[in-house]
Amino acid sequence: MVLEIRIGNLFSIKDEITLDFRAANIKSANAKVLSDNIFTENDTNILKTIAIYGANASGKSNIIKAIRFCNAMVFESHKHNEDTIYNFKPFKFNRYDSRPSNYFIRFISNGIEYEYSFSFTRSKILTERLFYYPKGRITRIFTRDERSGKTKKEKYSFGDQIKRPLDVAENTSEKTLYISRASQMDREIAKEIFIYFHSKFILQYVGFGVSTIETLSNLSKQQLIEALKIADSDIVDVKIRVLKKTGKNISADLTNMTLKVEDVVRDHLQIKTYHKASPDIAFDFIKEESQGTIKLFFIMLTILDVVKNNKVLLIDEIEDSLHPKIIEYIFNIFRSGEKSQLICTTHNTKFLDLKKFRKDQILFANKEQDGSTDLYSLYDYSDFRDTMDLEKAYLQGRFDAVPLINDSQVKLKTLFNG
Repeated sequence: MVLEIRIGNLFSIKDEITLDFRAANIKSANAKVLSDNIFTENDTNILKTIAIYGANASGKSNIIKAIRFCNAMVFESHKHNEDTIYNFKPFKFNRYDSRPSNYFIRFISNGIEYEYSFSFTRSKILTERLFYYPKGRITRIFTRDERSGKTKKEKYSFGDQIKRPLDVAENTSEKTLYISRASQMDREIAKEIFIYFHSKFILQYVGFGVSTIETLSNLSKQQLIEALKIADSDIVDVKIRVLKKTGKNISADLTNMTLKVEDVVRDHLQIKTYHKASPDIAFDFIKEESQGTIKLFFIMLTILDVVKNNKVLLIDEIEDSLHPKIIEYIFNIFRSGEKSQLICTTHNTKFLDLKKFRKDQILFANKEQDGSTDLYSLYDYSDFRDTMDLEKAYLQGRFDAVPLINDSQVKLKTLFNG
C-alpha cells in the first residue's frame, strides 16, 4: 500500500508536489462516521481513496501520467539501451527543462515500509536510493549518485541486504534503474520491490483487465457478473475465448496511455455477452455493447482483483462514460475492501461531500500563473467547517482549481461579430 508519493519537474509539474495517503488526525463527527475510508497498517492510519479535482488543463491528468511513467520505469528500464531517450517532458518554462526530474514513493510491502526514489533527465538516471524499516528504524539498502565519481564504488553505497551488489552495479548502465537490473539478476529484495511495482500498483485498467480475463475462473466470472448486476447491468452471462496469440503487446503505452479497449481486445479475446431479456442470444462485446458497458466491464474486472488482493489502482477521469451512481458504487467497493487503494481524478462535484469523503481525501490541482501544476488538500483549509456546502464553495472558486470563464452575452457575441 502507498503512504506517500512526491513528484517534481515532470510534464506540467514544476516544483515538487505530494500525494499523502497517511490520514490526518481528524476528529470531526463526519470523519468518525467515515471510518471505512481508512485502514491501519503498522500503527499508521491510511486513506483508501484520494480524489483529485481541478479545472481543465490544471494538470490533474499529468499527475496520474507522471506516476504511471515513473512506476513503469521500475519494471521497464532494464530493457533500455544506450540510445534510449525517456518518453517524458520536464516542465518547459523557467529553464526547468535543463533540471533533473525526481520521484519518491513511500510504501508498505508484506508488512515492511520502504522509501524508494530516483532523479533523472531525459537521457539518464542521476540518483537512486532505497531504504526500509525492517525493525521500525530506517536502514539503507543502497544509494547511487552517478555524479559522485567515475567508478561504480564511487557512485554506489550499499548495506548488507543485496548479495554481491557491485556485480549488479557493473551491469547497470546510466540508462537503467539499479533496482530493475538487480531484480533481473535474481536479487531477493530487489525482486520484492519489482513485484510490488509490477503486480501491486495497477497503472490502468484496460491492459490489466485483458491480462486478467485470460485466466478468469468460473468463480471470478460469476463475481464479475454479480458486480455488473449490482451496477444495474442486465448482463447475465459472459463467454470468453482467448484467441491465438498474435505477438501484439496487450499493454498500453504507459507514457501516453492512448490504447483503447477495442485495440486490446480485438486481436486477443472473443467475448460474447448474454442479456436478461433473451439469455440465449449472444452479443458481440465490442461491436454491440455500449461504450459505457464496455468500460464498466473492464473496470469492474480490474477493481474486483485490486480490492480482493489489496492492490493500488490509478484512474484518470473516473467519470468518463460512467453514470455518477456507478462512480459512487466504485468508491463504495473500495470502502468495503480491506487495504486496497484508489487514486483518481474527476470533475464530478457530486462527491464533494464531507459525508462521503474526509477532508484529507480531497485534493485540488491548480494551474499557477507560470503554467505549472500545484496540488493541495482540502485539509489545508483549516477554516472550512464540516457544516459548510463543499460543492458550492468549490464551484464558487473558494479553493481556486476551477476554470475562470467569461461567458457574458457581450463576450460571446464577439466570437461571431469580432
